[in-house]
Amino acid sequence: MTTTITEGYAPGCIGRIAQLHADYYSVANGFGVAFEVKVARELAEFCQNYKHGRDGIWLVHRNGNIEGSVVIDGTKAGTQGAHLRWFITNDAIRGQGMGAQLLAKAMEFVQACGYQKTFLWTFSGLDAARHLYESHEFRLVHESPGSQWGSLVTEQRFERCEA
Repeated sequence: MTTTITEGYAPGCIGRIAQLHADYYSVANGFGVAFEVKVARELAEFCQNYKHGRDGIWLVHRNGNIEGSVVIDGTKAGTQGAHLRWFITNDAIRGQGMGAQLLAKAMEFVQACGYQKTFLWTFSGLDAARHLYESHEFRLVHESPGSQWGSLVTEQRFERCEA
């Protein structure tokens, strides 16, 4: 099986990334249609406004299928920091190092752009992802309970600052 990482938009990636998130979080956290709609809407908006050199998107392809993603949204990098978003891998490739490779590519991009701060929002309990974030010097800066997705979770904000 051939697994590669590509940079940039690929046909079908919006729907597939939304599906990966909906599939995972519906089982793991009981999230429903509101979550899937938000992911799809915001990802479509990101792709519509994508600017090369400011934004980045990386996709894991395995046998022609998109099986993972990560995005750096640089829209507000000058004021709020670059936003790491839509980081996910399918169950079929978890534990194979693809998440680590995706995150490394995203952080290389952040450094090349000279972004001083990068942040992300996530939920407690995603221990493998948290380990990857912390290995790239992200630190937990805020957490609070939230139920906007249909079930109670502890929302977390991580930040990484360049030296």
